[in-house]
Amino acid sequence: MNRGSSRTAAARGVPFSTSPVLAVQLPAWRSRVVLFGMFAAFAALAGRALYLQGISTEFLQKQGEARYARTLELPATRGKITDRNGQVLASSVPVKAVWAIPEDVLESTPQQLRALAGLLDMTDRDLRKKLDSDRSFVYLKRQVEQETVDKILKLGIAGIETRKEYKRFYPEGEAMAHVVGFTNVEDAGQDGMELSAQAGLAGVTGSRRVIKDRLGRIVEDIAAIHEPHDGKNLTLSIDSKIQYIAFSQLKEAVARYKAKAGGVIVVDTRTGEVLALANLPSYNPNDRSILTGAQLRNRVVTDTFEPGSTLKPFTIALALDTHRVTPTSTYQTSPGKMTIGTATIGDSHAHGILTVAQIIQKSSNIGTAKIALQMPPQEMWEMFSGVGFGQQPHFGFPGAVAGRVRPFKSWRPIEQATMSYGHGISVSLLQLAHAYTIFARDGDLIPLSFVKTSEPPASHRVISEKTAREMRAMLETVVGPEGTAPKAQVPGYRVGGKTGTAYKVVGGKYVNKYVASFVGFAPASDPRIIIAVMVDEPSTGEHFGGDVAAPVFSLVAAAALRAMNVTPDSSVTNIIIPAAGVQESM
Repeated sequence: MNRGSSRTAAARGVPFSTSPVLAVQLPAWRSRVVLFGMFAAFAALAGRALYLQGISTEFLQKQGEARYARTLELPATRGKITDRNGQVLASSVPVKAVWAIPEDVLESTPQQLRALAGLLDMTDRDLRKKLDSDRSFVYLKRQVEQETVDKILKLGIAGIETRKEYKRFYPEGEAMAHVVGFTNVEDAGQDGMELSAQAGLAGVTGSRRVIKDRLGRIVEDIAAIHEPHDGKNLTLSIDSKIQYIAFSQLKEAVARYKAKAGGVIVVDTRTGEVLALANLPSYNPNDRSILTGAQLRNRVVTDTFEPGSTLKPFTIALALDTHRVTPTSTYQTSPGKMTIGTATIGDSHAHGILTVAQIIQKSSNIGTAKIALQMPPQEMWEMFSGVGFGQQPHFGFPGAVAGRVRPFKSWRPIEQATMSYGHGISVSLLQLAHAYTIFARDGDLIPLSFVKTSEPPASHRVISEKTAREMRAMLETVVGPEGTAPKAQVPGYRVGGKTGTAYKVVGGKYVNKYVASFVGFAPASDPRIIIAVMVDEPSTGEHFGGDVAAPVFSLVAAAALRAMNVTPDSSVTNIIIPAAGVQESM
C-alpha cells in the first residue's frame, strides 16, 4: 500500500487498528496465555524471594557458615601418672599432626615435595601415595615435634596444615613399661595403667567455633562450644626406686642364667600396695617401632605356671589350722619314694623321719603328700580358693588371669597328693605373692592395689594368727643353712620364704624345661614386704628356685628394706651358705 492509498483509507473512515497491515494473525487467547504465564513466573519469583528472605533464613545462614565457619576441636591434656612419691612416670608433651589438602600440595615443586618427605621421614614414593587421594583431607604424619613442624611450614607448601595434639612421654622407659603401659596415636590407653585408668586420665575434649578465610587462616573467634577438661592425675602405689632395683636385678638374673623370661613383684604387707612389678623381656614405651608379643606380655599378671613347692605352705597351714598336725608332728619319708595307685612320687633324696617343720625346710614332696591325704579334698580346694587361686583377680589391672584349680569332686588321690606340692594347679606370680600375705599378716588376706591408698584395706581371715606365726617360723628355716634357700638370706634382716621348681607343661605334657621361683617376706619379726620372683627356663644348668630365684629375692629385699628405712632385726651381717645346699624336691 502506498502513501496515497493510506491517506485514502483514513479519509474513508477506516480505523487504524483494522488496517490489514497491522492486523494480528494469532488468536487472541494465545496472547492471554502468554500474559498469564509471565504473571505466574513473576509471582513465583516473588514467592521464592519471600520464602528465602523471610522463612528460610536459618537454612541459608547455615549454608553460608559452612563456607567460612569451622568447629575446632580443643584437645584435653591427659593426666600425669606419678609414683607414690610424686615422681612423674608418664606425661603429655604438645606435638602437631601434619595434614594436607592433596590437590593443593601436588601443585608444589618436586624440590618442595622431596624436602617435605625428608622432614616426615618418608620416601618420595610414600608421600605421593598418600597425596594421590580423592579425599579433601589426609594425615601425613601424627605426633610431629614442634621443631620439625617449623621446618615444614618454612617450605611454604600450599595445602599443608597442622593440628595441635599430645604425645605421651615415659621417663622410666623399659623399667616401668608393664606397669604404666602406653597410649596410641589418639592418646588413648592401650595397656597397663594407661588402659586401666583411661576414663579418668583422658579428660573431656572441648570445641570452639571460628571463622576462616579462603586460605584456611582463622580471622575471627566466634565462641567456645565446650570448654576442655583436662584429665585427672593418677598416683600409683609403685616406688620408682624399688621398681628400678627389682628390674635391674631381674635383668641381671635372666642374663646370667640365659633364661627365656622372668618376673618379680614387691608388695607392702600393711597396705596391699604393689611397690614394684617388673618383667623381662621388656620394651621402651617411647619407641615402639619394633615391638613383639613377648615384650608386651606382663608375665607377672597374665602368665600362669605350676608353682611347685611354693604351694606347700598352704597345705601345711591347712593341716595346722584344722589341728590335724603340729609343727613337731613326725612323718616317715623313707625310702624317698611313694606309690599312689599306679603312679609314684618322690623326693630329691631320702630324708627319713621328718617333723612338719622339717618337711617345709627340706621341701619334702612325700611328707607334704602324706599330710594332704589326711584331709578331705574339699578343704584343700577351699583353702586354695580362699587365697585367690583359680579366682579372677580384681586388682584394677588389665589382663589378670584366674589360673586353674580343678573342682575337688574330680580329684583322685594321686592328684590330691601332687596338688599339695604345686603340680596340677596353675597360678600367676601376682596371685602367689598375694596369697603369701596370710603368712605375713597373721592370717588375714587383703586386696592388692596398684594405686596409692590412704585408708586401711578391708581384710578377711583365712587362717588363725597362731597358724600364721607357726608358718612364718617354719618358712624362716628354709633360708637357713639347712634349708633349700640359704641364698635368699639378707644381711641384717631375718627373712622367710619358700622355693619352687616345676617342670613346664607344653602341649599337655611335661617337658625338660623349668620354672624356678621363690616367694618370701622380710623382716621375719614384723614383715613389711613380700617379694615373689619367677625365672622362666634357665638354661645354664642351674634350675632350682633356691639357686636361680632366691638370690634375686635377697638383693631386691636388701635394697627395698633400706629404701623404706626398715630397722634391721638381726645381728647377723654375713650370709651363711653351706658348701652343698639342700635341693628341693620337684
